[in-house]
Amino acid sequence: MKSLHHDEDGFTGLEAAIVLIAFVVVAAVFSYVVLGAGFFTTQKAQESVHTAVGQATSAVELSGPVMVEGGAGDTVTNASFYLQLGAGGNPVDVTKIGYTVSTPKKVYTVQGTDSQVTIEWLKTIASGDLLENREMVLVTLNIDAMGFTSADMTVNDKMTIEVKPPVGSSLPISRTIPAALNQGLWYEVY
Repeated sequence: MKSLHHDEDGFTGLEAAIVLIAFVVVAAVFSYVVLGAGFFTTQKAQESVHTAVGQATSAVELSGPVMVEGGAGDTVTNASFYLQLGAGGNPVDVTKIGYTVSTPKKVYTVQGTDSQVTIEWLKTIASGDLLENREMVLVTLNIDAMGFTSADMTVNDKMTIEVKPPVGSSLPISRTIPAALNQGLWYEVY
């Protein structure tokens, strides 16, 4: 008679297996969602860091000496310096670079396309206005045309030229004008 009686003990094990499989599937889907969100957050954080580093560092850097030309009456007529692309930087349009010349008595700002700025390509690889890797430009600022007089800038004054590329932080160049200037002579300033 035992063979005709239905035994339901095995059915309880089958129910438990189905519930266990459901829990495993739900846990797998939940972990996939959590990992996906984590990877997305990590990628966004990495992009933010790279963007911040790109904006915090200057796109251009000084390469070589800073020179000033003496004018009449202990004035400065021109200031020249060499620029190159910063390490790992993206190409920079030299016509969009801004320059601010300042002393304790006067501040003057010009753009790369203004007549007071002369850009001479010393080392070029590609054509155009983009400063790229392994290229160098000589920038000459006509201080006289900016209206600086001996009252604004003269011997022993501190002069700051701030180079402002369109992307990245500015590059400040602070120098002291020599104790004596002769008209038409160039001086390296420190």
